[in-house]
Amino acid sequence: MNILITGSGGYIGSVLTKMALEEGHKIRAVDRFFFGDNIPDHKNLEKIQRDCRDLEDDLFEDIDAVIDLVAISNDPAGEFFKTETIEINYESRVRTANIAKLKGVKRYILPSSCSIYGFNESADPVNELSETNPLTTYAVANENAEKNILPLASEDFCVTIIRQATVFGFSPRMRFDLAINGMTYGAWKNKKLPLMRDGQQWRPMVHVKDTCRAMIFLLKQKKEDVNGEIFNVGSKECTYQLGPLAKIVANEIGNDVQIEWYGDVDHRSYNVSFEKIKRLGFEVKYDAVYGINEILEKLANGTLNKTTKTMTLDWYKLLEEWFETLKDMPINGSILKVKK
Repeated sequence: MNILITGSGGYIGSVLTKMALEEGHKIRAVDRFFFGDNIPDHKNLEKIQRDCRDLEDDLFEDIDAVIDLVAISNDPAGEFFKTETIEINYESRVRTANIAKLKGVKRYILPSSCSIYGFNESADPVNELSETNPLTTYAVANENAEKNILPLASEDFCVTIIRQATVFGFSPRMRFDLAINGMTYGAWKNKKLPLMRDGQQWRPMVHVKDTCRAMIFLLKQKKEDVNGEIFNVGSKECTYQLGPLAKIVANEIGNDVQIEWYGDVDHRSYNVSFEKIKRLGFEVKYDAVYGINEILEKLANGTLNKTTKTMTLDWYKLLEEWFETLKDMPINGSILKVKK
């Protein structure tokens, strides 16, 4: 297929783009590349630096499928940049889906989030038909995108929504502001594992490679099986309470790791069923222990480190600070070095 991927340079997008290329697809990778270009060049790869809020119609020429990953991601960034989160995670994706349909694109996947389930008082897992309860700007924007894009599904435009569990694992655009990744780094670096109170909250997890596999898997399914459908992406085996999950991380590193509690009690708690996508034939491959150890290996051999760029909100704030500082400095297109 010819696939257009928005947010292709991000944490999930950089893994998905590489995986799709390896499977023989041609990729039009669209991103602002705020975190740098993390996608190796490839004969079947076209990189386009654009803001998703203003994509031109001609970008969708000769495209078979769109995977609309672009998002201000995570909850803290969503709360700090509320207006931008609504514009990007909701409004821009609705606009992209409408353009895609108008231009004759056959398939569209919206990667949403299990966070839209919010707080679930029952111990029973919620499923795709359960009532949603978004508690953050990020979750609200995802739900609004779902509600406005799903009705676009038609005989000629196959719309599929996935609600991803909390993602973890190594990516070329690494993030240490995700639960398992952050726990692993803290425990490895200083033997202190950061954990939001009170540790009893349920959270489904999915490895970044597995959620990418799920998107490619769904593109291959019969239209009648996935059109107008929502699929939770994750697994029962990778659904944890955060307290016990912290102990798994600590056990992989050593018994001397101490849990360091922070913040108010996290009210986002949801136990999710993944039976629907499993019935379709999709199974995850990677568990928390795999993700923890792949990160530990890269930390140990020096190919991975925690920097400001690996903390989404911190990096966005720094970019804005730099912009305010530098916007009036350039003369003739430069600051100190004079262009000849």
